[in-house]
Amino acid sequence: MVDWDRVELLRKSGWDWDEIADDPKVAFQAAKGADPGRALQVLYRKRQGRADRKESAPAKPAKRLADEADRKWTLARIGYFAVPLIGMWALIAYLAPSPVGLILPTIPYLALILAIAVGLLIYGLFRSARKWNKVFRTTIISGVVVGLIFTGVVGLAGALIFGCPYLPPAAALSTQPGPGWAAGTMSPWQENGKPVLYFYGASWCPYCSASSWAIYKALSEFGTVQGNYTSFSSLSDVYAGTPEMVLGDASLQSNTVSFIVTEDLSGVDGTFPGTSTCYESAYVGAYSGGSIPFVAINGQYIHGGSTLIDPANLASWTYSSSSGAGAGQVASQVHSESGAAWGYISPQAYWIMAYLTKATGQSVASLSSQYHWSTATQNAVSADLAQI
Repeated sequence: MVDWDRVELLRKSGWDWDEIADDPKVAFQAAKGADPGRALQVLYRKRQGRADRKESAPAKPAKRLADEADRKWTLARIGYFAVPLIGMWALIAYLAPSPVGLILPTIPYLALILAIAVGLLIYGLFRSARKWNKVFRTTIISGVVVGLIFTGVVGLAGALIFGCPYLPPAAALSTQPGPGWAAGTMSPWQENGKPVLYFYGASWCPYCSASSWAIYKALSEFGTVQGNYTSFSSLSDVYAGTPEMVLGDASLQSNTVSFIVTEDLSGVDGTFPGTSTCYESAYVGAYSGGSIPFVAINGQYIHGGSTLIDPANLASWTYSSSSGAGAGQVASQVHSESGAAWGYISPQAYWIMAYLTKATGQSVASLSSQYHWSTATQNAVSADLAQI
């Protein structure tokens, strides 16, 4: 191997190329038949040319180095991608709680995830020397696009595969006459062409127990209710032993109305019922406010987030105050449409009947003739219907 340091030393000492090539310390061996001095000189020039090109190669400008650093997935860039992606998902899930918000509702889950993403972005920016550039701008746009594509896929899967309805946010519902009622422009929820009355509750819940009487009475005025029985709410909860008409196993035989119920019958305080269809899950998730009882009529008239009947009004018929006979006494008053308990129950029973009548598209006179409503019921339902 040629000792180039010695070559440089000898050149500076005035040696010619032949003398340098003959120096044993230089350790140069020319090809057979070649002039050693000339061969060494050519090799030296080539080596110097490579060194000069290497030294003259331009260094990467600072801006280019910075851009390359920005393209790395730092915490700041991850945050710039995650925030718009999750933000788009949360916004669309809020605007369409069904089907987009069924997997994860905006409140509280997506809102919590979005807050974590924002925190990650802030922390990433705090650690980053550059807060904004072209790469970050492109990353945000990518996050928005991916968010739109993802929510679109979720929405289509929910609607087409699972048959979930489209539901607007609860804020889009309009207040209706009757305590606690609201309405929206959702497509009708029907079964075999009949509007559905959907009830979501639990037998241990005193608010569900008190409300069950109005639901039961309204249903019984549109057909025959079977599988129901009287009982009381939890004896260890508030309004202990509120009388109730248990509807969890009930069915309705009717030519005009359909009844769907998911009621927890375990008797274990705090246990909420499950849902068996996407329609049930969608309405409960969108409009129940996470509370029971919840009622939806024809998918368009909603009563959620509050009780239909105040259980305090039925305090005279609780398990303890009536020696266990209160539920039967309330049932008797509901059937006869008379008495103090009926006075508390009847207003909401009439409102439910009015909304059901509206959903059927029939007149009070027609339904009254078919199901033999009392004169008092006809007048009350007509008055309520006129306000809807």
